[in-house]
Amino acid sequence: MINAPIPPNDSATLLVVDDDRDIRMLLANSLGTRGYRVETASNAREMDQILARMPVDLVILDVMMPGEDGLSACRRIARPDGPEVVLLSALGEEQDRILGLEVGAGHYLPKPCSPREILATVRAALRRRGTAVATQTDVYTFDGWRIDLGSHELFDPGGVLVGLTDGEFAVLRVFIERPRRVLSREALLAAARGPDSDAYDRAIDVQVSRLRRKLRSGGDEIIRTVRNEGYLFVPRVVRA
Repeated sequence: MINAPIPPNDSATLLVVDDDRDIRMLLANSLGTRGYRVETASNAREMDQILARMPVDLVILDVMMPGEDGLSACRRIARPDGPEVVLLSALGEEQDRILGLEVGAGHYLPKPCSPREILATVRAALRRRGTAVATQTDVYTFDGWRIDLGSHELFDPGGVLVGLTDGEFAVLRVFIERPRRVLSREALLAAARGPDSDAYDRAIDVQVSRLRRKLRSGGDEIIRTVRNEGYLFVPRVVRA
């Protein structure tokens, strides 16, 4: 056990991806007691769904999973504006560790490893991330509008605060993070409401309709319906 106190700002969101449920629960419980918010996924598909609906600071990713393996998944998500990645693997040879680092992981830990070692690695990775993104914000602009993803506030081009329900904000967040891309209703549901949402739930259309009414400004089209495909967020989105 580590008895050192957790700093007040040590509340990052972590995602544990492993097909072994016991390992997922062990890590989630261990890291959760240290003050972190922890999500879990059993494969790369579930990982993608979680990453699509919420910001994640660090992903602990098992290398040997059925379906898409951890190395392939790491290669996709390891980017400058993405989460830190810690790879876990029973393959601990030097060439395995080198390959893991080459695909973008910040750290590579061989299994089995102690919760204490994982905690130390997580802290080191988050310090690295904090240095890299210190100047970034969660504020974006589009067509004169301004949205703060951290405080859940939306301001119109005149600077007036626009009220949004939780559902409307969740859908708008998905559009902000995927602008100028056609999104199916199913993708919007999965990203905004989670992978277990009903893919035929018409509520997503209601949320989009309400958003359109609130985002009307000078007659500009902000959310476009693409027939038989879904919705497209039209304006260019810029990080403030």
